[in-house]
Amino acid sequence: MPIPGRLALSLLAALGATVVWAWQGGALAQMAGHGHGLHQHGAGGMMGHDMANMPGLRGLDATPEESAELAVMFQNFTAITRTVENLPDGIRTVTASEDPQVMEALISHVAGMIGRVEQGRDPQIFIQSPTLDIFFARGDRLNTSIEITEAGVVVIQTTDDPELVAALHTHAAEVTAMVDRGMAAVHEMMARRVQ
Repeated sequence: MPIPGRLALSLLAALGATVVWAWQGGALAQMAGHGHGLHQHGAGGMMGHDMANMPGLRGLDATPEESAELAVMFQNFTAITRTVENLPDGIRTVTASEDPQVMEALISHVAGMIGRVEQGRDPQIFIQSPTLDIFFARGDRLNTSIEITEAGVVVIQTTDDPELVAALHTHAAEVTAMVDRGMAAVHEMMARRVQ
């Protein structure tokens, strides 16, 4: 049975807070400076990613716990599955992982982001897609339901705003690309934006 947006948010937030508290020590310790600087030189002189600290996952209004969730998901993207159905008025997504730590991060991230959209609080993550801007500006026009099933976290988002529908479709494709290719997908999206 689907759970209405605000009730689902409350339930997910409570679960998310418990989850973050349970694993934040390990994830935050990993992010707290065990890398070798912001960039590392890789093969052929290319700049590499700081996969220990992942500074691009921080934001102007993001908590350390939110950044840690993103790190867990990016570091374990191959453990995540996702399906997307584009609806005429929105999207239906199912995102899951058999890894309990990754699934906990997914649930907490979904709850947190839906709450932020409802509050109009953009975390301004440094690698964040500009596609998200419209959600924070017009979040009151989104209808969201969340259901946690054996298949994963099922999110249905609909709206009568055509620009929001287009943004939902675009963002769903962006997230699927990140699930498929991890940080490489982020690099590709960022490179397209500067061209």
